Amino acid sequence: MLKVLLLQSLKIKDISGLTHGCGCCAPQQGTCKLTLNVKEGVIQEALVETIGCSGMTHSAAMAGEILPGKTILEALNTDLVCDAINVAMRELFLQIVYGRTQSAFSENGLPVGAGLEDLGKGLCSMCGTIHSTKQKGVRYLQLTEGYILKLGLDKNDEVIGYQFINMGKFMDAIKKGVNPQEAFDKNVGTYGRFADAVKYIDPREE
Repeated sequence: MLKVLLLQSLKIKDISGLTHGCGCCAPQQGTCKLTLNVKEGVIQEALVETIGCSGMTHSAAMAGEILPGKTILEALNTDLVCDAINVAMRELFLQIVYGRTQSAFSENGLPVGAGLEDLGKGLCSMCGTIHSTKQKGVRYLQLTEGYILKLGLDKNDEVIGYQFINMGKFMDAIKKGVNPQEAFDKNVGTYGRFADAVKYIDPREE
């Protein structure tokens, strides 16, 4: 049973919690969502997700090596390679020291692994990619469920559902030796009123 109590943090080592924060780079062409799991002031777990320039992914890899084992104050004063990651760390620091974490009122915070909980269920990332034009309307390309294969449209050409492939589970199945076509078929799903659509389109072709 979760023990709930109000914790007052007077020193860095008093802080235990899991929280998220976002930051953008100086030219504001990319962003980072940073998740930290802190125990007694020390970062035990870091999840670094970036969107923007190609260099940000490499910066995220380096930041992932740097962060664990540092206190939140050390992390704040360490160059995390990318502006967006540094800004995200600043925002997280502010949240943490003001007691605004997802586990601010639980003893010892959340268990290590909480930051990857969704990934452990076969979801590659909480990433959404939507493209829309006035001429053709909206096109869903990637949502939490996975890579979008088809959109279901109603008689007004409005999206009422979609078909997707869960890429995480698909790749896990292939790694276990499942035939690629079988793995694909088993991990395709639909959302919304996809079956009621009057028209189906490939969002990358139409």
